[in-house]
Amino acid sequence: MPKQTYSLAEKVVLVTGAGSGLGEATVRAFADEECSVACIDLDPSAIKRVNADIKRQGTRSLAITCDVSSAESVQSAVQAVVDQFGRLDILVNCAAIDHTLSVEEMSIEQWDQVINVNLRGPFLLAKAAWPFFKQQHSGHIVNIASTAALRSWANASAYHASKRGVIGFGQGLSVEGRPYGIRVTTIIPGGMNTHFFDRFAQQDIPMPDPQHLQDPAIVAATIVHAAHVPPTSAIQEVLITPMTETSWP
Repeated sequence: MPKQTYSLAEKVVLVTGAGSGLGEATVRAFADEECSVACIDLDPSAIKRVNADIKRQGTRSLAITCDVSSAESVQSAVQAVVDQFGRLDILVNCAAIDHTLSVEEMSIEQWDQVINVNLRGPFLLAKAAWPFFKQQHSGHIVNIASTAALRSWANASAYHASKRGVIGFGQGLSVEGRPYGIRVTTIIPGGMNTHFFDRFAQQDIPMPDPQHLQDPAIVAATIVHAAHVPPTSAIQEVLITPMTETSWP
């Protein structure tokens, strides 16, 4: 009988958006699995904090400031990870942004920023990691979508477009990766209790009730679970929501 779990010890994991929220929770979850972790974020102080924390527990880690919407920045970051650790095994695309505005109010620059971070970013990271995965004949890309990819509400058109794009991108990428042993998983989380909603207070938008949000550590554990599946199989997509999420079903 084949083993039903796959050890992650000593695997090299790159996580974007690692300075806070789901990205930070994901870094900590993989560190607990004895992985080497690269913390990637646009905020240098945030990733330095996370990197210092996991180093104290004995994790081999690296902090890299990176704009995921920039091809040059992404290529440099991925190369730095491979130079440091000798390989790359798992890429988790957590970085995301939103502007909670109607189409009428949203500037073209704001629309472009949401699409560039949320959709172009995963493409650039996957493209940069792909040659290393092909050479190893192994690799796992985890893209973070959202229930906003499946349901719609007002003042989130750019976010809806980007997250629906992430699902389509992951499906196509999965087919392309199969001949090379490259797996792709799309995680579709419901609302999480993170800083993502901080902008609501700044825009005088009602905050979601924390009772209807899930701990990002639970979603991070789901990501790790997908990575634990032996390489002969792949979890393609996972929908995970709070039990009391008000927008589902």
